[in-house]
Amino acid sequence: MRIRSLVWYLTVLLAPISAHAADNAPAKPFTRDAARKIIENVQKIVTPNGIDTRVAVPIDGTMQWIAVRGRDSHNPILLFIHGGPAAPEMPTSWTFQNGWEDFFTVVQWDQRGAGKTYNANDPSKIGPTLTVPQMQQDTDAMVRYLRATYHKDKIFVLGHSWGSFLGLSLAQRHPEWLYAYVGIGQMIDTAQAERLDYDAVLEAAEGARNAQAVKALKGIAPFVGADGSLSLDKVNTERKWSVIFGGLSYRRSGYGYYYNAAQLSPDYTDADLDAIDKGSALSLPHFVQGFGAVNFTNVTDFRCPIVIFAGRHDETTSSTVVAQWFPHVHAPYKKLVWFENSAHMVQIEEPGRVLMHLVDDVLPLAAAKPAGP
Repeated sequence: MRIRSLVWYLTVLLAPISAHAADNAPAKPFTRDAARKIIENVQKIVTPNGIDTRVAVPIDGTMQWIAVRGRDSHNPILLFIHGGPAAPEMPTSWTFQNGWEDFFTVVQWDQRGAGKTYNANDPSKIGPTLTVPQMQQDTDAMVRYLRATYHKDKIFVLGHSWGSFLGLSLAQRHPEWLYAYVGIGQMIDTAQAERLDYDAVLEAAEGARNAQAVKALKGIAPFVGADGSLSLDKVNTERKWSVIFGGLSYRRSGYGYYYNAAQLSPDYTDADLDAIDKGSALSLPHFVQGFGAVNFTNVTDFRCPIVIFAGRHDETTSSTVVAQWFPHVHAPYKKLVWFENSAHMVQIEEPGRVLMHLVDDVLPLAAAKPAGP
């Protein structure tokens, strides 16, 4: 028995060496496509009831791309509504989503004007349709599609940043479609959040004695108009320094660690990667001025469970505002979970804890009995 085990071990161990020895050709350079293939192979869904689908869904005259992945089609669907606008999570989801797929069928959706969806449509025709009501209609249509296609009466929805506006709005309009709504980087009172975020980054700049940052930030005061209005140029300036001082990712001075991970995505071609910036350039001017009008302060009654994952150091969509709003929320079930080592990118900053709370606090809601009348 020991001899057989030794032979097997040596066979497995030496096979790669023998293969390389037989090939005298010079090694090929390691490419981005090779890295994508490795990640694709690691991610491969092999379970009999698994789902691994990429499809463009027709919505209001557009084709909008989704990636659907999970290891058991009987699991509940979790729709991830990305932020931005036009900041798709599909190309970076490989960095945090794998564990989710044991418990949920996870849907990454490139919204109107974003990523793969940007490339699937004529931007000149999409631009005029980039309105809040249209994005809300798209959200409704996508949920209808998922419920019908996968024969699910209800699903989970997770909204991140801008996606949290669409997600919480959906929870208002159609609680009957949702097991629960989960918000990360939740938008509540955007004008107030932006004021607090600006004050925080200016304080950080002054504390660091960064004269360049202080000058730039004071140069855009007042950051938020008296009517709550925002300027794209001012937002870009504030966000630049907020990223540097950790308001986006805790204790990090840049976003490249995450943004660059998209380059290794098996789901994205080089053309799709180029579309990320093109989509942002198309979408942001249509939405930024209206962000200040986003206000859920007095929207506190929900007929589906509400769960919030809040980064303690989030200075992008201020977690302070979320904490002030949440005690007033009435819902069949509610929970606010703090992530002490996160800012705005909770799903990648503390991925293990996100998975744990999705499984412990969110997943059981699919089996919960509805509340009585």
